[in-house]
Amino acid sequence: MIKHQSHIRIESNSSSMSDLVFLLLIFFMITSTLISPNAVKLLLPESSSKTMAKQNVTVYIDENRNFYVGEQMVDPAQLQTTIASGIETGVNDACVVLRADKNVEVQYIVNVIDAVNELNANTGCKHKVILATTPKQ
Repeated sequence: MIKHQSHIRIESNSSSMSDLVFLLLIFFMITSTLISPNAVKLLLPESSSKTMAKQNVTVYIDENRNFYVGEQMVDPAQLQTTIASGIETGVNDACVVLRADKNVEVQYIVNVIDAVNELNANTGCKHKVILATTPKQ
C-alpha cells in the first residue's frame, strides 16, 4: 500500500517584506528631516549670543506684521489673553520666545513685551520674553 503524503506547506518569503519595511523606514527618516520646525517662515535677525531657554509659548511676527501664538493667528488686542492661555497653569516664570522677522519694526516687538509685562503685573508672575535670532555668519 502506498501512502500519499498530502501535506500542504504554506511558506512565504519574508525577505521582500523586510526590504519594503526598510525602504519605508528610510523614506520616513528623510521626509521627517525636511519638515520645518517653525510654522511661520521668518528671516530672524542675526546675533552672536547663544542663550538657550525652555520655551513655553512662541510668538511669531511675520513680515506682514501678523501676530501668531503658536500656529494660531491672533489679533494684537488679544495678544495678552492668548499668551496667558498658552502658559501652563501654575507656571510663574515662563519663557515667551519671540520670533520676529528681521524687517519688522521695533514697535511690534515692544507690543509683545508690553503684553507680557501687563500679564506679569496682573498675575504677579515673572514671565520673560526672549528674542529668537539666527547665528551670525
